Amino acid sequence: MDETPKNLWENTDLSKYLFHVTIPTIDSTIESENVDERVVYIGDLEKRKQAYGICGECKEPGTGNKWCQPCNAKRFKDNFKNWTSENKDIDEFIQQSQLNAVHYNKYLEWIPFEKFQNITYIAEGGFGKIYSAEWPEGHIEFWDIINQKWYRNNFGEYALKSLNNNSSDVCSDFLNEIKSHLQIHLVDIVQCFGITQDPNNKEYMMVIEYCDDGNLRNYLNRSKNYINYNLKIYQLQQIARGLLDIHNAEKVHKDFHSGNILISKRFSYISDLGMCQPTNIKQTVKEEGIYGVLPYMAPEVLRGQQYTKAADIYSFGIIMNEFLSEEIPFNDIPHDEFLAIKICKGLRPTISKDIPKLLADLIIKCWDPEIKNRPITKELYQLLTRWDGEKYNSETEIYFQIEECDKIRKEKFKNRSSEDKPKSFKIHPQAIYTSRLLNFKNLSKPVNSLDLSSFQFSSDTSYTTQSTSANPISECLDVQLSELELNEICQDNEYNIE
Repeated sequence: MDETPKNLWENTDLSKYLFHVTIPTIDSTIESENVDERVVYIGDLEKRKQAYGICGECKEPGTGNKWCQPCNAKRFKDNFKNWTSENKDIDEFIQQSQLNAVHYNKYLEWIPFEKFQNITYIAEGGFGKIYSAEWPEGHIEFWDIINQKWYRNNFGEYALKSLNNNSSDVCSDFLNEIKSHLQIHLVDIVQCFGITQDPNNKEYMMVIEYCDDGNLRNYLNRSKNYINYNLKIYQLQQIARGLLDIHNAEKVHKDFHSGNILISKRFSYISDLGMCQPTNIKQTVKEEGIYGVLPYMAPEVLRGQQYTKAADIYSFGIIMNEFLSEEIPFNDIPHDEFLAIKICKGLRPTISKDIPKLLADLIIKCWDPEIKNRPITKELYQLLTRWDGEKYNSETEIYFQIEECDKIRKEKFKNRSSEDKPKSFKIHPQAIYTSRLLNFKNLSKPVNSLDLSSFQFSSDTSYTTQSTSANPISECLDVQLSELELNEICQDNEYNIE
């Protein structure tokens, strides 16, 4: 008689269920957030049976797709003696993630560096270096009950991320960023699979999902095919859903810009959770300033106020406009104190005339200077989801607007592609798009100095504002100006608006 346990796992029907789990810490406390009626509650036994199947070993319902938390916790624990990072804090951190993982994207592994092949440097951002690497073994997805071993999925390429840190010690920022990956639902956020260490420089590195199209700006610039509004709405909906998951976990991203939006096979992911923090922690603005990318930062943040979910929404509006217009915000002027002043006075990037009005109106709402006027994340996600569902319905307003605007943009793309060149931008040498330390003092209260409902700027506007700081491209911009000086600057350096 065959005594082999039967594999009774059932595949999740994502048209009926969307698992959504947040873990406030890496301990055993588990909570779930209600995004919509399709959410599967981890504590709901019957729904778990329907969505995740029954474990073929312990006969209990799973907590994730083909994932039995109690059985897998025992397997992981039995294997603790077979590996070590040689760092007590990292070992305990990984072990706790394995003991409490309710889904395969909620655990971490210690991955010896020698398991990676063809390691290639990609880029350096504001907080660390990124490499691509092959991991032939691949990451764990579930326990193969029949063959009694882990089933591993090989993505081919993975990304290795190290933090800018001159010490080989593990800094709290490194572990906090990884912890954020464990605490947030990970469908639209880049997944972290584990930790490794470069034996040459002793730097610890996160092993994360690799996105072959790069960040949003690279994706737009390198695309050989026209990216229509139907696809862009779909991808924006994914970004909004990822932001909703961050906010549902009661966190804020705090460094939300196009460089932290990654694209892979037409799917959009939010990355770089290094500055992500709980919303209930009162922010204290350090004397040295705040970190970020100036064009994407909300005016109230520039003035040193508390960073809220609404500040992420402001950043989403800038990202959304960049995605739809395919224009880099404030690319031809210095990113200095004068730009910060102008943003507080109501300056916003160009909204192209060939963006559907419904989408343009949403952009304007997102970057409204008044926090209370910006949509909350759930409204943002639901609105984009509705348009994503209506975009093929010829009886809807979004359908007609997309049809009209796509005609205009396709012609522009045809003219560009006939030159057989990628889209290029003239970037001002003092326009900096990596996160850095900023310090602005005595900035004016954010106002709508312009009628944002008709917000249009000429693409060939001449900007003449110059920085008067001693080191205009310093890593820290520090300016203290009186209200009188601010007014003089705003009068003397007005931008031309058509």
